[in-house]
Amino acid sequence: MESLAETEWDVVISGTGLQQSLLALALSRSGKNILHVDANTYYGGNEAAFSLQEVDEWAAATGNVEVTKAEGGLSFPRAYSIALAPQIIHTKSELLSQLVSSKAFRQIEFLAVGSFYIYEPDNASLNRIPSTREDVFSNTSIPAKSKRSLMKFLKFVLDYDAPPHRETWTPHADLPLRTFLAQEFKLDERLQADIITLTLSLDGNITVKDGLRSIHQHMSSMGLFGAGFAAVVPKWGGLSEVAQVGCRALAVGGAVYMLGTGIKSARASEQRIDVSLSNDIDVKTRFLVKETDVDTPTMSLARLTAVVHSDLSSLFDATVEGAPSPVVAVVAFPAGYAKTPDGTASEYPIYAMVHSSETGECPKGQCVIYLSTMPQPNAKSLLDNALSSLLGAVGEAQVPEILYRLSYTHHQRVSRPSDSNVVTLPTLPLDLAFNDAALASVKAAWETCTADDDGEKEYMVFEDREGADNDDYE
Repeated sequence: MESLAETEWDVVISGTGLQQSLLALALSRSGKNILHVDANTYYGGNEAAFSLQEVDEWAAATGNVEVTKAEGGLSFPRAYSIALAPQIIHTKSELLSQLVSSKAFRQIEFLAVGSFYIYEPDNASLNRIPSTREDVFSNTSIPAKSKRSLMKFLKFVLDYDAPPHRETWTPHADLPLRTFLAQEFKLDERLQADIITLTLSLDGNITVKDGLRSIHQHMSSMGLFGAGFAAVVPKWGGLSEVAQVGCRALAVGGAVYMLGTGIKSARASEQRIDVSLSNDIDVKTRFLVKETDVDTPTMSLARLTAVVHSDLSSLFDATVEGAPSPVVAVVAFPAGYAKTPDGTASEYPIYAMVHSSETGECPKGQCVIYLSTMPQPNAKSLLDNALSSLLGAVGEAQVPEILYRLSYTHHQRVSRPSDSNVVTLPTLPLDLAFNDAALASVKAAWETCTADDDGEKEYMVFEDREGADNDDYE
């Protein structure tokens, strides 16, 4: 361990969350001396995925986490991989482009996200949202006049950022999308709810500008990697898998990794930064990239994760001939649709992401359901109601048993301004679909750490390693 203190480090990275791990991937071919540490004993930070035993350990260390288990029914703890921050990734996401250009995609198995549903409280049913022209034409529950209005919108949104469409929406850019849909396209409340659900807006009040961008990404992603789906998830643990691939790539590039080791303090001196590690070793580095130390969260989500004793097969039908079988279904409860036992309605939407056993997150015959909503009074009770309503609406002869529940609040924190040689990365946005805006801070950190390098360099673009095959870490 003494050699750590003697080494002239080019970069010290603290934390193995998604952004730090993507930076690790970007620096993996740089030839720099890099030390990557994490105060946690696991990879992934806020985006980690845990076995049931690891959840118990995390809950004990974190506090304000509630775990309940049914008697029997659960398999052995490592048969599960529970993601702390489940997100879908649109196929047109820049994240996927970077994983392809860096060759890291070869280490990740991506699986298709299937249908989006809305829970209908009037008849306790799930209605699938049409998101393609074929869906609209084949839907028998939408009146012909409404179909024409919906088709007009879908055609508009595919080319929304080109003239003359920009002239239509830019005067209303900061207004609620719901109002724009009603006034400009004469869409009724049901179709408004369908469209807003496709944006996965956490508060349900997404603006015209953000809403059109989100719907455009969904629509333009449809069919890009195959028929019938617009988004994917990494198998075995979601974003945690991406984080671990980034770290492995940097390890192959010669970096030193130390879990269970954080940073106690850092002091900048001339051209160097003196870093004191939690294991009482002091190191010197040219650049330090660390996690945000801002305590006050800028946003939070109330989460409920459940393992249920059913494969919920009716939610995972392929809707297009030749399409792969989906492994994720999204169920939305718009604001007001979920209620507490005393009748208090939810102020914000509730989203449930249902993951089949094909994700590798649970044994066959079971599913993992990730529910999320904005903080509000009785959020836990509302999430419980949404879970019970979903299970009652799937059409099975017997309501599936809930084997496991995990309740917690997830926080997002922004970063402080970075100094010249000390870069602070924010936590990942809590969006339910990966937000490419999170990639900007990673690229900025890479540019800082490579600013003094000679020669041309291209971000996240690598050739195959000499002698490497598809099973080698890139």
